[in-house]
Amino acid sequence: MAARPPPARPHIGLNPSHRFSSYVTPDWAEDDAWDSASDSESPNASSWHQSASKQGGSSSGTAPKPVPRPKLNTSSSTLAFSYTHVSHPSPSSYPSRQEVQLPKNGWTIVRTSTDQRASIDGREPERAVGGAYDDVDGDMVVGDLEPEVGQPGAAPHAKPRRDKGSVRDDVEEIVNDPLHLIRRLPPSKGLSTDNAQASTARTAKLDRERSIRTNRRQKFIDCVASEDVSMAQLRKLAWNGVPNELRPIAWPLLLGYLPLPAHLRVSTLARKRQEYIDLVERTFARNREGLDQQIWHQIEIDVPRTRPGVRLWMQAATQRSLERILYVWALRHPASGYVQGINDLATPFFQVFLSAYIDSDPEEFDPGLLPPNILNAIEADTFWCLSRLLDGIQDNYIASQPGIHRSVKRMAELVARIDAPLAAHLEAENVEFMQFAFRWMNCLLMREISVQNTIRMWDTYLAEGTDAFSQFHLYVCSAFLVKWSKKLREMDFQGIIMFLQSLPTQGWTDHDIEMLLSEAFVHYSTWHNAQSHFGK
Repeated sequence: MAARPPPARPHIGLNPSHRFSSYVTPDWAEDDAWDSASDSESPNASSWHQSASKQGGSSSGTAPKPVPRPKLNTSSSTLAFSYTHVSHPSPSSYPSRQEVQLPKNGWTIVRTSTDQRASIDGREPERAVGGAYDDVDGDMVVGDLEPEVGQPGAAPHAKPRRDKGSVRDDVEEIVNDPLHLIRRLPPSKGLSTDNAQASTARTAKLDRERSIRTNRRQKFIDCVASEDVSMAQLRKLAWNGVPNELRPIAWPLLLGYLPLPAHLRVSTLARKRQEYIDLVERTFARNREGLDQQIWHQIEIDVPRTRPGVRLWMQAATQRSLERILYVWALRHPASGYVQGINDLATPFFQVFLSAYIDSDPEEFDPGLLPPNILNAIEADTFWCLSRLLDGIQDNYIASQPGIHRSVKRMAELVARIDAPLAAHLEAENVEFMQFAFRWMNCLLMREISVQNTIRMWDTYLAEGTDAFSQFHLYVCSAFLVKWSKKLREMDFQGIIMFLQSLPTQGWTDHDIEMLLSEAFVHYSTWHNAQSHFGK
């Protein structure tokens, strides 16, 4: 059973997904706020309760206008609250479960292009040229769009288009059995006699590195394929990085989403995925009028600017999935609601789980090409793993975000002991740690490094345990700052702030991340058990 989609919106620059119908643009849709560090849209209490009280009745179809952006201010109080914190609605505003027929007629804007490839149900949608954020220069399409999955005319199990072999042929086997990921891998091979002889022309270092990689990969396979996975062994292996093809099974095991006994995994996955689908069905049963307008409004603003410029996150199917994930999570966590930055934290999970079903780079792939049940599985797995991660750092996102303030304060004290000259220079230039480290804690450095770098970093975080996203991350951020110490000590206030807001990490590889993690581990080993150096 396919999950009911949230209210779809006109999607500019990309073809409409086969899972969604069109929807009329709300009045506030033109109010773009692309700088996530400058939004402040928290409603006052009275307007919030008025909005929530209307959930059970008719809706005007419009949401409150966003509050105008504040002027740029480098004070710590302004920066600390620059991320929008949206509260949870009262229980009475939960939508009831009922079927609502989405509008069959609507409009959307698409860009006219000669690059037309068959969609999942055989149609020829017009593909976008350029980025999703380019100015619109296309046609207005009015009338029936592609049918929603589950409605007459939809083809929920139609054979997906194989674009240069991107979609694997065994996706149905993978989605139903995680161990199929192991079975489909080619066997690991050591150096044969012939290979050993041929390798005489190569350096001993390359042979040794290949042997190490082969042995580590085989140890991973043996570990995750065992009847009862040893968590201690898996964590030890994962600390130094998980092979790309094994992350879709290793990460859920490390997070506790997949049970360690192999015979329980298939039934657990089926149950959790169906539970998520049911949550989506209930949440979006009444279409837009059943949603909390202020939470939904902020999510609609944040989703299109998630990982800007990365093709995967410009696709309609990806953005609709992320909207559902974030909104359902917000409803299930009333203590925090939705906070900007949580949208970034979902992206590594989505890309890792997507990689299990395709042969190409996930960041260049359109998930709309996948069968609906596969995309539903990726979405559900992302939701549950994101939930488990956030369970360990939820005090970062509750009102006033005390977890982040505590971590930033500790980071300042820690840097003063690791690199006293740097700390003294920052103080002399009146640079407050809150002015740059708030974002580092709120988004777990995801605004500073690529998703690929983040994925490698999270291998180690997950190996350390979910507490690592608050505890070990503190030492990673400290090592990250100290890495730029020499340059920073040569800069004034303005230069420091500008440099830290746009760090030269675009060319970073796994090696750079591993060096950072190694430095952080040294600091962790030195200071973590000496908690007296942290102020109360």
